Amino acid sequence: MGCMITALRPLERVRQDGEAIAAMYREMGVTAAEQVVNRALGELALTIAGLAQQVRGRSLTDVPRRLRRLQRLAENLGMVSLGLVAGDARTAFASGDMTAFAAVWARLIRIAERSLAMDRELLDRSI
Repeated sequence: MGCMITALRPLERVRQDGEAIAAMYREMGVTAAEQVVNRALGELALTIAGLAQQVRGRSLTDVPRRLRRLQRLAENLGMVSLGLVAGDARTAFASGDMTAFAAVWARLIRIAERSLAMDRELLDRSI
């Protein structure tokens, strides 16, 4: 009797709060808000890339601090799901359960990719 393997392709539902960015535009004006948001998105992308490099290289000493930074950046940009999953990753890491951390990490990467894509679309519509 043969064994069937099914590849799962999880589709994450991503929640975003557009009000966070809209408030920046109202308070700062278009030009200043655009600069702040683009800088924050760049920092977010660099933080994710740095974390990914650390996780791939199994150099995990700084991971909790970087996850906290990612969580704060995501929350400030209204990326609700990304902020929550970054917090979940910190919790899994702190528990020492590397299997749970690996699962949450995979979810974090999926959410990050979708969040960044959605944020670009939101910015394009607001200009």
